[in-house]
Amino acid sequence: MKHYLLPFLAVVLGFVTVYFLKPQRPKQIKILLSFSGGFLLATTIFNLFPEVYEHSDDMKVTGLFIVGGMLIQIFLEYFSKGAEHGHVHLAKDQQRFPFLLFISLFIHAFLEGFPIHGGHEILLGVLIHKVPVAMILAAFLINSSFSWSQILLFLGLFSIATPLGSFAATNFSMLTDYYHQINALVVGIFLHISTTILFESSEGHKYNIAKLVSIILAIALAYFI
Repeated sequence: MKHYLLPFLAVVLGFVTVYFLKPQRPKQIKILLSFSGGFLLATTIFNLFPEVYEHSDDMKVTGLFIVGGMLIQIFLEYFSKGAEHGHVHLAKDQQRFPFLLFISLFIHAFLEGFPIHGGHEILLGVLIHKVPVAMILAAFLINSSFSWSQILLFLGLFSIATPLGSFAATNFSMLTDYYHQINALVVGIFLHISTTILFESSEGHKYNIAKLVSIILAIALAYFI
């Protein structure tokens, strides 16, 4: 049950934090984003990576699925403009609902749901990744010209995408038959997202001490849990 409820609550937490606390210092969110990138990368390498190879009949084919996941994420970011790792590049006065952004984020979040019921480490990695992204997305939507009904619809559907992915992974035989192959795709997605967060988390690709410490702590936490 927790792998359905917690991803939903992570988006709610991101929205509530932005709406009530109105954080004015983006550097703090960037540090949180750096922490999430480090944690997601570490949990992917420590837990999900070995799992997909353990159930692999052909390691090279599994590698192709991982690379395929990275390419899928690059394709999604062509439409989302990098919202999955904390970037929203839309005009604040935009009137039309950003369907391409929503569809890309929904697909990304849906695929995130596949591996999370397999272990609490991956679930925690997804949650820590989702909260700062939800905060950045909520801040953009709240400051945009969209109506509250559009904002709540966007965030509401985004919040249920990961639980839907988890539900589909365990209840649809058409997908469960290819569970490990889809997880390999997700490994590629996570690798691309987490490394992009780490490389883009600072100006000029230079880490200040706070971001470096947050990444080291994230990796250490992922190792010991």
